[in-house]
Amino acid sequence: MNNIEGNNKFELALTTALKIPGVKVDRTGFLIKELSKHVSEEKINQVVKSNTIEAGIDLNLLDKIAKNIISKRTNQTAGASFLAGLPGGLAMAATIPADTLQFFGVALRIAQELAYLYGFEDLWKDDNIDNERVKNELTLFLGAMFGVGGATTALRLLSTNIANQVLKKLPQKALTKTIYYPIIKKIAAIMSVKMTKDTFAKGASKAIPILGGVISGGLTYMSMKPMGNRLKDALASSINKNYTEEDLKKDIKDLERETGEVIDIEYETVDTEYEDVREEVAATSQHNSSTSGFDLADELIKFKKLLDDGAITEEEFKEIKKDLIHKSTQVN
Repeated sequence: MNNIEGNNKFELALTTALKIPGVKVDRTGFLIKELSKHVSEEKINQVVKSNTIEAGIDLNLLDKIAKNIISKRTNQTAGASFLAGLPGGLAMAATIPADTLQFFGVALRIAQELAYLYGFEDLWKDDNIDNERVKNELTLFLGAMFGVGGATTALRLLSTNIANQVLKKLPQKALTKTIYYPIIKKIAAIMSVKMTKDTFAKGASKAIPILGGVISGGLTYMSMKPMGNRLKDALASSINKNYTEEDLKKDIKDLERETGEVIDIEYETVDTEYEDVREEVAATSQHNSSTSGFDLADELIKFKKLLDDGAITEEEFKEIKKDLIHKSTQVN
């Protein structure tokens, strides 16, 4: 089986497993259920609107909830009845072994729950299984669960603020091609090789350092738990408010080393000193001023610097700000 056939088989298993009832996770319902015993309703509303990190949920609490989720999911039975709601039923095992679908089903549910817990946005807001972004992120989650080199680094680039500030300036297609495609391709290739074994799950058990036991007809506690913990640790480590542009460059080099491919991006210096001004403009301005030559954020930052230098007073800055915002609404 060549790489293209293997990758196609992996993608088929991934897509098919997502169609199993109960595999896709409702982000809002999940977060409300898991956080309701620990934080206020107001805080939960903030989490649902943004995410756990922006809402300021304590990382220790997130780790505690994550451990409970991993234990609960890995204790659940994943037998042949798991496929009962799948179109085609057990006949699907003729092309994709039942163990394979069991494995993907449980792993994908754990991956989604942990991702939402550690700040990832809703994968299913468009309710489209074939969405490329969804497949890419789920593949990265599985890669981290299996300990594929580079998967944790790629997840860090997806979730770290300064990385997002730099990388978001690249078109989405270019971002996928230059940053994520090489490692996603590597993960898919590794997974497809395991799927050529007697069953995917038995092949997986040989790749995971566990104290005895194999996956056969169901997933054992000792096999899935280490994988869930590996993803938990990867997601927790990606929450780094002190992440710098130098860290970003190191991560890019790490991905190049792991994939053997050159990742060619142009780094841009990220000015976060007046990020609060930019966020305020983004929240209040309804006009695209880039085509008019008037940039509200740039104008406000100029006068904010004058305020910081003591050249103007707070009252003067507020008046100037009011006039600039009014001017921006008049620009077509």
